[in-house]
Amino acid sequence: MNIVDTASQLRNLNRIRRISRLMDTAFRIPVLGVKVGWDPVLGLIPGLGDLIATAVSAYVIVLAARFHLPRAIVAQMVLNIGLEAVVGTVPLVGDLFDAYYKSNVRNLKLLEAHLQGEAIALEDADSLNLNSVRDGEVYT
Repeated sequence: MNIVDTASQLRNLNRIRRISRLMDTAFRIPVLGVKVGWDPVLGLIPGLGDLIATAVSAYVIVLAARFHLPRAIVAQMVLNIGLEAVVGTVPLVGDLFDAYYKSNVRNLKLLEAHLQGEAIALEDADSLNLNSVRDGEVYT
């Protein structure tokens, strides 16, 4: 892998991190201390909100697929998004599930775990050492 590829992959990885953070952990609920993102907030919009959140999550999978992930990892990512999309359609319960499950952060964990063993040049270039996700939160 050359330097241009590594820089491009690092930009792609950081884009996935930003989107995952925005969708799943962007805000802290003051009284509860729980972090949530736009995913459960969008879910409050009947019909359209869950569709938008699922589309953004699908885009994250498209970005992650650029790393030539094994089919099993992509399948797990799709399952994470699918589960959140299906349960998210249930009023209120689905929104609480979205806030708890954090499918984008789960998918980021899967991607980073794969990259730690496969992308040595990327790991060397990444100042976060491919460990931006800890305890369900994204650190950038």
